[in-house]
Amino acid sequence: MSVAGSSQESSESWQQPSGTVPARKNALAVVALILGIVACVLFWTVIGGILIGLIAVVLGIIAAVKARKGRAPHHAMAIIGAVLGALALIASVIIVAVGVSILNSSEFKNFNDCVQHANSQAARDQCTKDFKQDATN
Repeated sequence: MSVAGSSQESSESWQQPSGTVPARKNALAVVALILGIVACVLFWTVIGGILIGLIAVVLGIIAAVKARKGRAPHHAMAIIGAVLGALALIASVIIVAVGVSILNSSEFKNFNDCVQHANSQAARDQCTKDFKQDATN
């Protein structure tokens, strides 16, 4: 009888107590953190910095709000994901703005015209040399 009693006790110990709450998960916080890291790595691309960064910010904010209200854990993870996404977004916007300003500059337009009218590699090299000189002045 003691063998049957011990097997009954061991089977009861494996059962989940009735008063415990199952673990809550916050998948949005995890996704926001992963996307924030990816956005920081790929900030120099429009897709990586702007698009993925923006998604990380939005998901991070939603996850942080859920965590603050007590409906989900990982509040810090959500905030870190949103901050990383925001940093990548800001860096990418700055890179795009600098690129657009360079492409719209009169020096670049002069360089583009020079290269289009150049007939040889030596003439294109001279265009590059002139562009570098104009850009530094």
